Amino acid sequence: MSDEYLHGVRVLELTDGTRPIKSIATGVIGVVVTANDADATVFPLNEPVLITDPLSAIAKAGKQGTLASTLDAISDLVRTPCVIVRVEEPSGSNADTLTANIIGTVNNKGKYTGLKALLNAKTKLGIKPRILGVPKYDNQTVATELASIAKKLNAFAYISTNGATTKEQAVTYRQKFAQREVMMIHGDFTAFDVNKKQTSTDFAVARALGLRAKLDKEIGWHKNLSNMAVDGVTGVSLDMSFDIQDSSTDANFLNEKGITVLVNYNGYRFWGSRTCADDPIWAFEQYVRTAQVIRDTFAEAYDWAIDKPITPTLAKDMVEMINAKFRTWKAQGYIVDGKAWVDAEINNKDELKAGKFYIDYDFTPVPSLENLNLRQCITDKYLVDFAAKIATA
Repeated sequence: MSDEYLHGVRVLELTDGTRPIKSIATGVIGVVVTANDADATVFPLNEPVLITDPLSAIAKAGKQGTLASTLDAISDLVRTPCVIVRVEEPSGSNADTLTANIIGTVNNKGKYTGLKALLNAKTKLGIKPRILGVPKYDNQTVATELASIAKKLNAFAYISTNGATTKEQAVTYRQKFAQREVMMIHGDFTAFDVNKKQTSTDFAVARALGLRAKLDKEIGWHKNLSNMAVDGVTGVSLDMSFDIQDSSTDANFLNEKGITVLVNYNGYRFWGSRTCADDPIWAFEQYVRTAQVIRDTFAEAYDWAIDKPITPTLAKDMVEMINAKFRTWKAQGYIVDGKAWVDAEINNKDELKAGKFYIDYDFTPVPSLENLNLRQCITDKYLVDFAAKIATA
């Protein structure tokens, strides 16, 4: 407040008070693909490109590589923003060069390529990809890099079992990953390919990206991928046993090991909700994504507060902002509950004097019903008054 002399009226505009917290965009897909015949003006190599409607972009995607099929798979399920990074697919069978192109690097001019280009999407496009995948080409080296990128972006990634054809091979491969930001999927779908004019492999990772974005838009990030119908597919690539009442099946064996599978059960579906986390607290997909969404939502909500004077009013307003958002999410069914508070012990005079302020909060994600138990009992008690029932029949 100015203490300059004024013989009159000074009006001070105060901007204290709680502000609404805007939910972040969660259904944004980030994908690295190949397509040497794609329109280079629409999909330049190693540049993150924002596509708001995957279906409309297919015309410029070419017919080679994975770009067109990935856009088609996503568009069968949802219309959502996609950050596309196209990399060069070398001629012949140079798998190592392709892997290097997909992983990407930072060149001497500071340009990010391949998967690393996704890290620049927020700066270049103003949008952050949160659902990541590399359909068809996610070998172990690529999947490992993808998991690292997902962690940096606070995003979630879907990977394949790297060509495994048996459940034993899939489990062996699963043991190479321990990241909570990753879900592993065994097998692929099949679908009719209009470019090849025949039924071909339809990569499950691409369908997972589209379904995850669809769930975010229509149900919420608290619902996992499992047991939701997948549109646009006609079959699965691997035969495996499945029975919803039998624990001794291939599907149940793989689910127990943290691997999602593909089943035909009232339509084609993903079956399995577990991540690759080595910490059981992050075993389920919706637990990880709930934590990710809450973290980014709150982190991006307080830019207005930075460098303001630390006052009790400011502190109270910031805490109430979080609690108000928790109440909204609770009412929507996104969380069980959550609460924010100020710990007086950590917010001592030395910390405050140094310009530091701490807000603590906790929350409970919504569990999913993975194991339903129906307790069936045979009894004769309903025969006790049988004669009386005959008389009144």
